[in-house]
Amino acid sequence: MSEHESMLREVKVEDAIGMILPHDLTQILPGEFKGRLFRKGHQVTEADIPALLSIGKEHIYLMELQPGYLHEDEAAQRMAKAIAGDGLTLTEPHEGKVNVKSAIHGLVKIDKAFVDSVNAIDEVVLSTIRSNTVVQAGASLIGTRVIPLIVDEAKVAEVERLAAARREEGFTLLEVKPFRKLRVGVITTGSEVFKGRIKDKFGPVVKEKLAQLGSEVVDQRFVSDDSEAIVGEIHALLALGVDLVLVTGGMSVDPDDRTPGAIKQAGARVVSYGTPMLPGSMLMIGYLGDVPIMGLPGCVMHDPYTSFDVLLPRICAGETIVRSDITEMGYGGFYQC
Repeated sequence: MSEHESMLREVKVEDAIGMILPHDLTQILPGEFKGRLFRKGHQVTEADIPALLSIGKEHIYLMELQPGYLHEDEAAQRMAKAIAGDGLTLTEPHEGKVNVKSAIHGLVKIDKAFVDSVNAIDEVVLSTIRSNTVVQAGASLIGTRVIPLIVDEAKVAEVERLAAARREEGFTLLEVKPFRKLRVGVITTGSEVFKGRIKDKFGPVVKEKLAQLGSEVVDQRFVSDDSEAIVGEIHALLALGVDLVLVTGGMSVDPDDRTPGAIKQAGARVVSYGTPMLPGSMLMIGYLGDVPIMGLPGCVMHDPYTSFDVLLPRICAGETIVRSDITEMGYGGFYQC
């Protein structure tokens, strides 16, 4: 018998009346229901016996913890508290799990190296969503639990030690960055739109994506495929004090597509022309002083998720995009089947 098993005393359900359950008991009805039938701490009554038998519980266990061991609920709670910070909330334990939730709409940042170090500890589980995910208030970000019902306290203490050490090194384990309300200028290029031959489809898409992050387009300019005209409108928008400039269209390798050259000609410090993500490989990003400027390829109009959707939330959260951010987009960035 293991140390864990020695802390549990088995009794028949018929003999358990008046006793306290040490953990939640789950009921599964395929295709109908899966959830908690009895909560940890429930005092068993005679009326409970048929329900216990219906889930295959002819015996239940009483927990007798020895010093140096923790129940799964306390272990999950301690790990969650060690990780969570400001702007985050914790759920009550449910079936041995505790979730950390966001209190705001924003961009989640998670220290992957810390997560990996925790999951290297035997019998400990730390499961997260991906860093740089846009989340709403109330969204679950991280779940904590241990595998056995009873776990060695030293393993949970190690999680707490790792969390404290990582913070001392200056790392943030988990946070949700709020989005700033950006004033955005849009320049729509292309003689076909400028001369009214076709309707602008870029503007509505871009405005909706910005609105979802709490920002707005304060001015939209239309120009033909003329580099000097594009440069002039870029500087005109900067003079208005915009926080972000988006230049739509004209991003392919065709000689008539002048947007990349115009962005450079305007004086931008180019971070990257092109991304290793599909769709959105032709996107350009640079900076004019502290103001980000992006050249958006045509896929932004019709594909639901592109490189623009990866980078825009980070900009709205106040981050400065660097070359390594672009390089990392290739892994997992193939959305074009």
